[in-house]
Amino acid sequence: MTDYIIRTEHLTFHYSKNRKALDNVSLNIPKGSIYGFLGPNGAGKSTTMRLLTGILPQQDKSIYLFNKPLDQQLPKAFDRVGSLVESPALYLHLSGYDNLKYIAKLRNVPESRINEVLELVDLQRDAKRKAKAYSLGMKQRLAIAMALLDEPELLLLDEPVNGLDPNGIQDIRKLLVRLNKEKGVTIFVSSHLLAEIEKMCTHVGIISKGKIQFEGTMEELSKKSGLCKIRITVKDAQRWYDELVKENPTVQMDNNTQFSLELQNREEIPVFTKELVNKGAEIYEIKILDGLEEWFMALVN
Repeated sequence: MTDYIIRTEHLTFHYSKNRKALDNVSLNIPKGSIYGFLGPNGAGKSTTMRLLTGILPQQDKSIYLFNKPLDQQLPKAFDRVGSLVESPALYLHLSGYDNLKYIAKLRNVPESRINEVLELVDLQRDAKRKAKAYSLGMKQRLAIAMALLDEPELLLLDEPVNGLDPNGIQDIRKLLVRLNKEKGVTIFVSSHLLAEIEKMCTHVGIISKGKIQFEGTMEELSKKSGLCKIRITVKDAQRWYDELVKENPTVQMDNNTQFSLELQNREEIPVFTKELVNKGAEIYEIKILDGLEEWFMALVN
């Protein structure tokens, strides 16, 4: 039986009589997972995060944390939860180390824990620099370090890569995967970036206009989205196009070195590639195109 660290049952929330932000949202976040909560801006992701963290009060008793109703555990449940919702609240005139020291004192966390979390988020070399000198990505990592001080079992992150450059996004992704694998932290992360969710998450929930459109594993999402479109860079692309188009009418010649085609799903890629190599093809690159993205856009729109 799956152990769910977060469950919501038909979660509904109104900001006003005529403004329903969430409509019967049922989520199941397995313990030990990286769960991506995916949807466009305004879909209800941040509202859900605020309800899970107690920033907004529940209007019904439909949130369960650690297998118990959330309202019966307040505020004690949050001793086991780290969160970063909206922009990180940092003291910019203080160093990274002193920001953490201040939070550690408030939470009665031993100061020895500070160096541990600095190392986890790869800020140990910048610990003495003032936070105002940090890049946006470093500020996000410092905020995550604050959330990790209590050694939480569960980490709730609302759009943690928003506004970051590609390097910053990659740093956050690597950090979250490392926390999950090495520390066993369950991570619930919201995002509007499908590509990032694909790269780091084990499970995903898709929300649009306050309603859940899909929930399952990444493998189930891939199967649900149907055809998988790939582009292959290969020596003598025209020759292989001419051979493959006889059996697969979806093959298209893109340029002198590339052609693209559709397969039934991602699981067919290794088999297809092996067959092509066995026939003598010299393949330089295989890139998955936008089959999943097209399905996602159709789903949320």
